[in-house]
Amino acid sequence: MDEYLSTESFPGGAPYGNYVPPDVPYDPAYLTPLPPPAEEVRPRRRVLPLVLFLVTCLSTFFTGGTWSELVDPATYEYRYFFDWRDGLTYMLSVMAILLAHEMGHFVQAVRHGVPASLPFFIPMPLTPIGTMGAVIGMQGSRADRRQLFDIGITGPLAGLVVALPLAWYGVATAERYTGPPEQIGVIASDPLLFRVLIGYLRPDLPIDTLFAWNPYYMAAWVGMLITGLNMLPLSQLDGGHVSYALFGRGAHLVARAVVLAAVWYMLDQQQYTWIVMLIIVFLIGIDHPPTSNDRAELGWGRRLLGLASLAIPILCLAPTPVREFIAGP
Repeated sequence: MDEYLSTESFPGGAPYGNYVPPDVPYDPAYLTPLPPPAEEVRPRRRVLPLVLFLVTCLSTFFTGGTWSELVDPATYEYRYFFDWRDGLTYMLSVMAILLAHEMGHFVQAVRHGVPASLPFFIPMPLTPIGTMGAVIGMQGSRADRRQLFDIGITGPLAGLVVALPLAWYGVATAERYTGPPEQIGVIASDPLLFRVLIGYLRPDLPIDTLFAWNPYYMAAWVGMLITGLNMLPLSQLDGGHVSYALFGRGAHLVARAVVLAAVWYMLDQQQYTWIVMLIIVFLIGIDHPPTSNDRAELGWGRRLLGLASLAIPILCLAPTPVREFIAGP
């Protein structure tokens, strides 16, 4: 029977290369097992990610540049305007946050040899924010505990590196809203991080000040919203990856506690903003699946960073992100 050897099987290299001819005596001492055949790697899709990226750019461009003015309070008739400068500013700002977030995941996946797709951006035209973020496809089961931690946490941190300066500049340059109450359709509630910035940068203003449309402010607000949602310690969200890397199967208890708290809040406050998010979590599963090696060590640096990152949803999410404005009589 023909046999194959590695070149290390003979001192100085195999005399016949890696092939043993039939006339050479068989000696198992000289044989080493061959590595398993490499898995077939499917080529990354490029056209669809590019198309979705461009469509999301257009969606955020028109969302950021479109604003309205109340013409007749009695009939709630509005007149719509478009400012391409605001649209371009908002598009570039929010897409920079999302791209940094997703490329943080992608670069770490490539670094650790975990197959991953290019980012798939999610356009949401005719909505107040123009997008619902982006996702990448990844064979997470190929990653061990430490690799999964790196992949999960790098995206949100990279997004925040872009979002925080935009939030700073947006808060510093935002103008107070002075129009009639009837002009307002909805109010975007500021998360804790924005309230801290307002108190520091604009101490002369009340914390609950209403600001007029500002593309930098709104792009940072959207970036914080998406980052905060992704860092919830649930399922296979970024926060779910980090939580599982930190607590192992104990992360299942954390996830269920978060879900119960969200349900209690919605019922108690009669605020159902998070119902769609909860449905998505239930569909993909609350518990995080095991990694390829749950015993891989994180080290104290990763542990401390991971524990600190669990505060991101508290800083970046308002309990009721969008609330209706009830006009006066």
